[in-house]
Amino acid sequence: DFCLSRGLGDVYKRQVLYRKRKQVYDFVTQYIQQNGVAPTLRQIANALGLSSVATVHEHLESLKDMGLIKRSKHHRRSIDINIETVGVGNQKAVTVPILGFIAAGKPLEPHTDPNAQMQIPPDMTTGKRRVFVLQVRGESMIEAQISDGDYVVCEETKDATNGQIVVALLDNGMATLKRYYKEATRIRLEPANSTMSPIFVKNVTIQGKVVGLIRKYSFQ
Repeated sequence: DFCLSRGLGDVYKRQVLYRKRKQVYDFVTQYIQQNGVAPTLRQIANALGLSSVATVHEHLESLKDMGLIKRSKHHRRSIDINIETVGVGNQKAVTVPILGFIAAGKPLEPHTDPNAQMQIPPDMTTGKRRVFVLQVRGESMIEAQISDGDYVVCEETKDATNGQIVVALLDNGMATLKRYYKEATRIRLEPANSTMSPIFVKNVTIQGKVVGLIRKYSFQ
C-alpha cells in the first residue's frame, strides 16, 4: 500500500492508495502527461491487465472520492488530475513512481519514501503501460551498462521475449534484474557479468521490462 500526502492549506491529509488503485492512478497520470488527454476505460484496463472496465470505473470513482482526480460522466476521456498531488513542474516530462531497490537474489525493497517520484522524457515509454522506477543495487548487469546506484525505468508487463532485461520474481519470493531467455524445459535468467552464473528456473513471474536507464553523477 502507498500513502499520499495532500496539502490542504496548513493541514495535511494522508490517504492510502492500495496497490491496484495506485497502478490506475500512476497510469492515468502518465498517460495524460504524455498524450494531453485522458485514457479511455478500456485503455486503462488493457494497460493494467484488468478484464472488466467496471473494475476500472470503481477504482476511478475511489480516486475521485479521495480528491485525486476529477471526472465527468458525459465524456469518455474526461479525467483530470489534481496537479498538487502529482507535483508536476515540467509538462514535457512524465512523472513516474520510484518503487524501491532491486538486487540480485534479494526481495524487492520498498523505497524509503513511499511518495518518491522521478520525471522522465515522454519518449522513454510507449504510453501503453504503467511505468515505474527501481534503483539498482549490485553489479550483476554491469556489462549491459547498468551499474550499482543506477535507476532503471520499467514498463509494467507480465510477458517478455528472449533477450529483454526484466524484473523477475522467483517462486521463493526473491526478485532479480536479468536478461530473460525461455528454453525448451526451463527459463534462464542471464546476468550481464562474466563472473556470475545464470539462474535456471521452471517458473518465474515477470513484473516489468527495462525500457530506460537514468544515472545520477556526483562530482567531488
